[in-house]
Amino acid sequence: MSHPHPELGPPPKLPEGGLRVTPLGGLGEIGRNMTVFEYGGRLLIVDCGVLFPEEEQPGIDLILPDFSSIRNRLDDIDGIVLTHGHEDHIGGVPFLLREKPDIPLIGSKLTLALLEAKLQEHRIRPYTLEVKEGHRERIGPFDCEFVAVNHSIPDALAVAIRTPAGMAVHTGDFKMDQLPLDGRLTDLRAFARLGEEGIDLLLADSTNAEVPGFVSPEREISGVLRQVFARAEKRIIVASFASHVHRIQQIVDAAYEHGRRIAFVGRSMVRNMGIARDLGYLRVPAGLVVDVKTLDDLADNEVVLICTGSQGEPMAALSRMANRDHQIRIVEGDTVILASSLIPGNENAVYRVINGLTRWGANVIHKGNARVHVSGHASAGELLYFYNICQPKNLMPVHGEWRHLRANAELGAATGVPAERIVIAEDGVVVDLIDGKAKITGKVQAGYVYVDGLSVGDITESSLKDRRILGDEGFITIFVVVDSSTGKIVSGPSIHSRGSGIDDSDFAAVLPKIDEVLARSAQDGVVEPRQLQQLVRRTVGKWVADTYRRRPMIMPVVVDV
Repeated sequence: MSHPHPELGPPPKLPEGGLRVTPLGGLGEIGRNMTVFEYGGRLLIVDCGVLFPEEEQPGIDLILPDFSSIRNRLDDIDGIVLTHGHEDHIGGVPFLLREKPDIPLIGSKLTLALLEAKLQEHRIRPYTLEVKEGHRERIGPFDCEFVAVNHSIPDALAVAIRTPAGMAVHTGDFKMDQLPLDGRLTDLRAFARLGEEGIDLLLADSTNAEVPGFVSPEREISGVLRQVFARAEKRIIVASFASHVHRIQQIVDAAYEHGRRIAFVGRSMVRNMGIARDLGYLRVPAGLVVDVKTLDDLADNEVVLICTGSQGEPMAALSRMANRDHQIRIVEGDTVILASSLIPGNENAVYRVINGLTRWGANVIHKGNARVHVSGHASAGELLYFYNICQPKNLMPVHGEWRHLRANAELGAATGVPAERIVIAEDGVVVDLIDGKAKITGKVQAGYVYVDGLSVGDITESSLKDRRILGDEGFITIFVVVDSSTGKIVSGPSIHSRGSGIDDSDFAAVLPKIDEVLARSAQDGVVEPRQLQQLVRRTVGKWVADTYRRRPMIMPVVVDV
């Protein structure tokens, strides 16, 4: 199995007749999925998603793929193929279209509808091409065939990309539920046909590669939800992904059976469920959905609220309810259902929300204590079955952390894919398919691009380090006025602290040290404010470290007059 090396340099020019695959997100992480295919000087992008921030990224709203490796080649892009409508696959599209609004978007009806609603908020009117399973479309030099796959959102597609260099198949996110709620199976006959034709490179979903067996059918959840609804005495609050139409359908059905009305809470939930309902993907009996503003007119045992926040996102509705920062107040006896799995890295945030809800008296139902969610990704047994059907000549695990990628690679090897033809890559690592063999040839920049409010890419890792220090250790400011010609102190030093745990009066002990170092610098003829600030920073920082074993941010201000 080949894997990246930290010393990889830029890739060479792609040889004529070769197919280049460059993942810019989704490898080594869960989210931010984006893969660039290149043939004959033209580019095809599959998915362009976002990653949601973790605790060590304070203030960040979204994390985007790094477009720098294709920024000078936007005119070479023939289209963006979208496998399905989850945010980690479509959320980055508006930011790429800001740079070139006329890049064609190719996807299924629901996927494009969800994305077009998002693009309206960015005031972008895209060019779209709606496709469905069984369609073949020529997109530049790429002959794309779309295959139905089952996932936790309707209308998901895999894509087979034919070029003279060979055929690459990208599964997108998929599983093989044999009893799907919408009756839309993963098309194993189509994959078998593609396998017989010859899949030269298979890019396969790795998220559940460590999980043995097969994913349970979605239908098993319905019975559990009915039991929860039957026992609930007061309000029921369900937290789910805003695009999980199948799960919302089960909640709608249970609410209808138990005589409860539904209110959607949160802009993305209201928008997405409205789209799904209008297009016929969500079936809602007339009169069942009410406006959240009318809930006071209903008894508690007649209410179901469906909101976002199943991953502990701090600004989502459920987190704000747990923190008593939402118009909906959790009370003793409410039932809260977390109808989703835990995305790796979100565990602490989710359990913090669960604890907050429990504190106010809610009965919290989650995957850990009831079967209220099944995964949308194929487990190990399904992947083995899938590889035996497809018989790929080369395998490239995608969509997952390192442990998932490696587990998926081992499954491929177990089904007979030669070890030397299994490529374990990571974001930015370039894989070329030449003469039927896939191999790593270089690496391009593929770091995190942070969205902070209206700012895109302005926040750096250094900025986040400063934020973490401010959040963990606080800061100390020192204000000094010096004579511009002699460097001697005219006023100050004045020291103030916030969040460091050090009382302002305690800084009297360090004032003589600042006076001493500035007097010495004046004797040496050092009068430049920037140099004096560095001397003050080092002096105060050393004193704080020696005295308190702390490392707050030190912010000296030296003014010369």
